[in-house]
Amino acid sequence: MTGQAQLVSGVSVSHERADMDHLDAVTVESQRTAVAALCSEPGVTEAFVLQTCNRVEGYVVTEDADAGRAALDSFVESAPETAVRELCHEESLRHLLRVAAGLESLVIGEDQILGQVRSAYEDARSVDGIGPVLEDGITKAIRVGERARTETAINEGVVSLASAAVRLAAEKRGLAGRTVIVVGTGDMGTRATKQLADRVDRLVIANRTAANARELATLVRPASATVETIDLSDVSTRLSDADVLISATGASDQILDAEAFDGAQNTLVVDIARPRDVSLAVDDRESVTVYDLDRLESVTEKTRQMRREAAVRVESIVDEEFERLLAQYKRKRADEVISAMYEGAEQIKAQELETALGKLDMDEEDRQVVESMADAIVSQLLAAPTNSLRDAAEADDWSTIHTALRLFNPHVSPEESPVFDEMPFTSNAPADASPDEIPDHVREQLPAGVLDQFE
Repeated sequence: MTGQAQLVSGVSVSHERADMDHLDAVTVESQRTAVAALCSEPGVTEAFVLQTCNRVEGYVVTEDADAGRAALDSFVESAPETAVRELCHEESLRHLLRVAAGLESLVIGEDQILGQVRSAYEDARSVDGIGPVLEDGITKAIRVGERARTETAINEGVVSLASAAVRLAAEKRGLAGRTVIVVGTGDMGTRATKQLADRVDRLVIANRTAANARELATLVRPASATVETIDLSDVSTRLSDADVLISATGASDQILDAEAFDGAQNTLVVDIARPRDVSLAVDDRESVTVYDLDRLESVTEKTRQMRREAAVRVESIVDEEFERLLAQYKRKRADEVISAMYEGAEQIKAQELETALGKLDMDEEDRQVVESMADAIVSQLLAAPTNSLRDAAEADDWSTIHTALRLFNPHVSPEESPVFDEMPFTSNAPADASPDEIPDHVREQLPAGVLDQFE
């Protein structure tokens, strides 16, 4: 048992500090590939990568914080330092909880992020990136996300970028009687289409794959609006009579250049793709008003204000579950010591049984009775100290735990102690701990004679 502490290190490149170019620079081919690459770094035992439209984040578990930082350097080397947020152990864990709760999203409380965290978790598991530390941390984050959405109103109203785009279009142009083009049939494009279907006069769905556009048109089935599907290459021919264009493809390059908007007349463009679907040159067109993800930030401020009260409640949920997560880690560390304590007691029991049984003439049935009695004595004697050691762990009293370990195994060296190394949440336990440092409530529950064995 090495007892080395396992520390989480993280980096985040998100809308809070980075623009779209910075996010594009650190975008990975896939979450699975990125996790596998991080796991191959020296000292990394676990890894997790979360990539969405507004964030690219990496987390690793190492025994040394410097090793974790070194492993993540290459992950974000393409982004400027000002765009990167570095996260230490506790910051990483708390940040994961906040992300899943929707508190770190561009649209506060949006629902998509919880599913994205789940998907990233499954991706990491598929390449053996998840171990005991991240297992506890990420499942706790998912738990927080679920509580936030069932116990508060954090996700009421505008809950996604697609919702924000539709709301912006309604505020700036109005939707009744309008013709709207939606480019892309992915998750955001589908969400936008569904929300527009019963609010506009004409809905045009454009996609590179015509079958996907037709499938989405069949899915929405609006009561009154006319729905039409077109090829992506035909978008420019329809812009002359389009009031609004919402673009949300997953293309790696721009799909609509400035020339495509030659026929546009007072068209509102909401580009929620990353990277942008619409050329930057379109921003200079007098007949076109463009909102991209960077500009959408100001629009979603209204949603933040509306959800402020709910967010306060979610913050308290995060605090509550974060403390539980830390206690969970501490109990696991304490269990390492408890296991060592039981191992020491089992060795003593085995030695004494061998000595006693060697002096007695017993049949097999009697021997089993004596052995069962010895097992029961050990279990009963150690039950109370076990509970006290777990309480000591939650109270960050690692001096008591280290001393107790040496009481049950007086010859254990500091290097062998599972709590002597740096704790993720506490200071180091001293190597020269003594029986005098054990609190009275713990001392009273130690088996008789144990203190006398301490050297």
